Amino acid sequence: MKSWNNTIILEFLLLGISEEPELQPFLFGLFLSMYLVTVFGNLLIILATISDSHLHTPMYFFLSNLSFVDICFASTTVPKMLVNIQTHNKVITYAGCITQMCFFLLFVGLDNFLLTVMAYDRFVAICHPLHYMVIMNPHLCGLLVLASWIMGVLNSVLQSLMVLPLPFCTHMEIPHFFCEINQVIHLACSDTFLNDIVMYFAVALLGGCPLTGILYSYSKIVSSIRAISSAQGKYKAFSTCASHLSIVSLFYGTCLGVYLSSAATHNSHTGAAASVMYTVVTPMLNPFIYSLRNKHIKGAMKRFFRGKQ
Repeated sequence: MKSWNNTIILEFLLLGISEEPELQPFLFGLFLSMYLVTVFGNLLIILATISDSHLHTPMYFFLSNLSFVDICFASTTVPKMLVNIQTHNKVITYAGCITQMCFFLLFVGLDNFLLTVMAYDRFVAICHPLHYMVIMNPHLCGLLVLASWIMGVLNSVLQSLMVLPLPFCTHMEIPHFFCEINQVIHLACSDTFLNDIVMYFAVALLGGCPLTGILYSYSKIVSSIRAISSAQGKYKAFSTCASHLSIVSLFYGTCLGVYLSSAATHNSHTGAAASVMYTVVTPMLNPFIYSLRNKHIKGAMKRFFRGKQ
């Protein structure tokens, strides 16, 4: 094994989802379409919430932040993959790989934290409706978003910095379409026990705690909805959190599915294909889930486009 001082890593190779040449034009068109839909869909949500005074509420403040994060999340991985397919060049520089890994960890963490904050917002709205605007004041909303960014940045920077001292040998192929931290760590030719411990601890803490918070919030929401006497009241209360519940199910369901399928098949390309679900598909579907199920968003979008005519 070479020492760190003698090992100069200039680049990695991203093998992508498939190495079949005939599939590359199809993959390029598919991911370009999905990326454009993701960017424009989430951008419309942001513009609608900013331009319409009816949507200047905590719920839509968090939604616009989630849409911004989803644009950044998709932009971390998809453009590089599209460039690689178009140029038939799988190379990513060492600095580019570490940077991509850092931003991926940041935005996937932010998605996780913001979904938890939105669950708390729905908990307060349904379980404490009379005190909602007092509890969810602008100061608290800003602090919750700021805390999400701080935790996301600390996690991504810590894990990325721990990769920097690792020595790499000659096998520099990453069987993925982006620099996924687990894949990069296991290319190192030194002991990665500490990196593995930190990585799994971060997943357990920063994934498990928010999920527990979401489940607790929804257990209280269900109890409050069951206590409502009228069927119309129950439907109205549930409809306010149906979109968020759909996104939570999609995000955590796809994340869990990726790692279960990877563990079951031990096929790296299968894991890469499965990762598309939460890295590309989920950010793309979020605007549709909120716009199709939410009359306020649909109304804001109609008013926004009328104003542009």
